[in-house]
Formats: sequence, structure tokens, C-alpha cells
Amino acid sequence: MLSVSEIKSLLATPQKIVITTHHKPDGDAMGSSLGLYAYLIQKGHHVKVITPTDYPYFLHWMPNNSEVIVYTENQELSATLVEEAAMIFCLDFNSLSRINELGELVRASGAYKLMIDHHLEPEDFDDYRHWNINACAAAQLVYEFIVDEMKDGASMTKDIATCLYTGIMTDSGSFRFESATSSVYRIAADLIDMGAEHWRIHQLVYDNATENRLRFLGHCISNKLEILREYNTAIISVTKEELKAFDIMTGDTEGIVNYALSINGIRLAAFIIERTDKVKLSLRSTGDFPANEICKKYFGGGGHRNAAGGISEAGLAETVEQFKSILTEYKTQLLQ
Repeated sequence: MLSVSEIKSLLATPQKIVITTHHKPDGDAMGSSLGLYAYLIQKGHHVKVITPTDYPYFLHWMPNNSEVIVYTENQELSATLVEEAAMIFCLDFNSLSRINELGELVRASGAYKLMIDHHLEPEDFDDYRHWNINACAAAQLVYEFIVDEMKDGASMTKDIATCLYTGIMTDSGSFRFESATSSVYRIAADLIDMGAEHWRIHQLVYDNATENRLRFLGHCISNKLEILREYNTAIISVTKEELKAFDIMTGDTEGIVNYALSINGIRLAAFIIERTDKVKLSLRSTGDFPANEICKKYFGGGGHRNAAGGISEAGLAETVEQFKSILTEYKTQLLQ
């Protein structure tokens, strides 16, 4: 593993750097990536952010968003940039499978690979690792990388603070999750002091829905919500036809699972959605119930204890029934 002093030495002269993050990036993925981008650019490096796929429209306002390259739309350019890079920062993921086809390009690259992440069980592909599963967001770890590891808090700007605050805010559930510790609040306060307009960021992320998205949300709650009181579990499942009927775009389904979890007495919520080639599951839980265990054990996924995801090769109806059958194994925990 590279030491911090070796990284400082590398970054002392201009480098060709790629920053990448997981597929279907969320607020933390884009916030940490664009925050680190803004930091490295001002240090004179040649930096490109490459995302494996597109990402929600309500994140496109972020500083330097216009500089992001989407791999699925620019595969040849992305491959060239990865091949020529001296350093590749891998943010908010710890397995190359999380960046799809881009992962094999990164694996084959001779660049130093630097992981900044907070997920369980990292894959050993990296040359440097700033990793903490107790961190609320990758953006928190990027802040620590700049301020604590690089000892360069004086270089923090409004753009960096804005991006990192966005990542911390979204991945902490607007500071309501258990991971939002007192140290996270102190970092948030520091970012506000550096220029992050917390009220404006919240508005741009959470009060920026399309009409279709709001109508789809109403449909999910009114027509698709199923409550299993015998397991303290709620399920919302939607078909690809329903997605098409409401003209759902990337990001429109984000956060819907939390509405199911907000019901009094519910300990586990599942949002099960039929895509064109597979079925995707998003699980959320309360307390110490291990949503990630279900995703890892049965659906080839994983994540955090209270927020996890997985996929199924079966059809939507079959996946829903499989999920329900699994609940019997966890009944005692769900009824605690």
C-alpha cells in the first residue's frame, strides 16, 4: 500500500488523474467525486471524472458537473483516459464489479489505484485505502483525506464544500441516520463555514422533482404498497410497464423505499423494481436488522446494515415471492 507521504509526493507534481464511482451514482458518489475533482484541479492536475452510467437529473446542478464523462456514452474516450492515467481514485465503492465494464479497464490500468470508501468487505485491487465502514459517507472520507491526510484544509473552497456537503447530507438521510455522529455535524458545520449553502443544497436535491416523479410516487404508495404485519415488513414492487407509463428517468425511484420504512412498526422495507434485463431490490431497515445480509446471501448484493441492494435474474413476481419466503428466517428479529 502507498503511504500518505508517497501520495503527497505524487501529488506534488501535475498528474493525469481519473476519478470514478459506482454505477447509477447517487448524491454521495457525485458529491465525493466532484468535491475531489475541484480540489485536484486547483492543485494543477489534469483530472477527469468518469461515471459508469448516467445519474439523477437533480444532481446536475453541482459545481463542475459539465466536466463529467459518462462511460456508456463515451466508451472510447473513457478507455483512453483510464489507460493514460497515472492515478485513479475509486470513490464510494470497493469492488470493481460495481463500475460494470469500466471495472476491467481500471483493473488492467497501470495507474495507482486509490480507494476512498465506507462499504464492507473491500476487494484487494487498490494501492491506497482510506476506508472506514463507520463513516456516514464517502464525502466525509474525502473531507478527511484533504484536511487530515493531506493536511491541506486551507485549500478547501466553496465548490469543494458544496459537493462534500451534498454527499454527506444525502448519505446520512439529511443527518437523521445513526451514522450522523457528532463528528459528522462538526464536519458539516465546517463545510458551511467554507461556503456550502445548506438550505440551497437541500432545496436543489429534495425539492426538485418532476411532475411524473410525484405522480409515480403517489401510484406506488396508493396502489403498490403491501404491508406484511406478521413480519413488520413493507414491500413496494413495480413493473417495467409502470416505469414506462410514468416516463420514469434515472433517479426518479430514489428514496421511495424510505416511505415504506416510515410506516409505524415497520422494521424492513423493500422496493423491488423490474428493469429491462433484471430485477433490482433496494432494502432499508431500522435498528440492528441486517438488510445487507439478505442482499448478500440471496441476491448477489450487499451494502450497509440498514441500506443495501441486490439483483435477481428471476421475474418480478418470482422475486417478490422469494423475498417473502426469506422473511420466515428472520421473523424473530423482525418482531423484536
